[in-house]
Amino acid sequence: MCLAVPGKILEIHQTDGVDMAQVDFEGVRREACLMYLPEAKVGDYVLVHVGFAMSLVSQEEALASLDLLRQVASAGAEDDTVAGDALS
Repeated sequence: MCLAVPGKILEIHQTDGVDMAQVDFEGVRREACLMYLPEAKVGDYVLVHVGFAMSLVSQEEALASLDLLRQVASAGAEDDTVAGDALS
């Protein structure tokens, strides 16, 4: 399964002639390649998969996706706790 995570572009720069972006993922900053999204600009939300910005998304869509990812992570943490309790 593949997963693309939404993030907000904070800055754009070039590395070896390739447009790159500093992207914020809820407080975690990572670099992403903009090769597939030359139209992206600072302030845009993008879906990033394995270091490549794959598509532009609206702020609303990005925030909804992040909320869903938080819910999945929370459910997984609860499952781990229940499984750990059952083994005790």
